[in-house]
Amino acid sequence: MIVKMAGAMSVALFSATLAMAAGNPEAGRVKSEACLGCHGIPSYNNVYPTYHVPKLSGQQADYLVAALKAYRDGQRQHGTMSAQAFDMTDADMADIAAFWQAQGG
Repeated sequence: MIVKMAGAMSVALFSATLAMAAGNPEAGRVKSEACLGCHGIPSYNNVYPTYHVPKLSGQQADYLVAALKAYRDGQRQHGTMSAQAFDMTDADMADIAAFWQAQGG
């Protein structure tokens, strides 16, 4: 009986983690307003220094979350992105990533 309960609790916890990791695309739409200024412009290049701004629509959510965490934690360096990710929670990142993935490529 205890083994069954532990197994059921593990499945419930795992399912809750998956749901949280998946993020909420609608909440992500609202949280992505600041992203649209650069990432929402097709073929956008920054003026100085010149670099191509990556397209986010259709990107895999796991990749976007990993990138945002790396900016937040200082493992990736970019002034604007580090500032944007600085106070994001993991849930914020999951929501934003779910929104961009849902946009398709």
